Amino acid sequence: MQRRQGRVSTGLLLLLYQISQVGLQNIPSVTLGVLVLNIFLFLSPAKPLSEACLSVREGFYGRDWQRLLLSPFHHADDWHLYYNMISMLWKGIGLERKLKSTWFAYVIAVFSVLVGVVYMVLEFMLVKVLDDPSYERNCAVGFSGVLFALKVLNNHYNPGRVSNVLGLPIPSKYACWVELVAIHLISPG
Repeated sequence: MQRRQGRVSTGLLLLLYQISQVGLQNIPSVTLGVLVLNIFLFLSPAKPLSEACLSVREGFYGRDWQRLLLSPFHHADDWHLYYNMISMLWKGIGLERKLKSTWFAYVIAVFSVLVGVVYMVLEFMLVKVLDDPSYERNCAVGFSGVLFALKVLNNHYNPGRVSNVLGLPIPSKYACWVELVAIHLISPG
């Protein structure tokens, strides 16, 4: 896993432009804090990606539990950061206003750790079911899992809505799946 560190690039500039269009005053505090933390750790990583990513081998067998906290807030490249943080911006604004800041901060913290635990359990199951130890080495970074969980929560609080995904109106209950596929097609890996 390699990343262009400390470099202001197109995805980051576009993200900053989008945030400026919304206006800092219109972004609730926890959502803004998550955006700032992710941008800061992209520009100045706490650890290299190879030491922040979460895998069964490093996280579980290696007992490197700090990866549960680091992996959601590190991104592979500027486009990975851009897509995740744009999604966070829109989901965060709506959910934080609905849940209020303290509860939303709690939800973000719980989802951040829980997504990592679920990821390791699923990878561990793949090792056992497929008898393929290579799944122990799959190393993940990024906020996508947390965003997926937020999307499910958003759908719970706002049933029957239509979301806009890459300019296409999609029923919200399917939008998280369409977003997931779109992001992987646009930014594979």
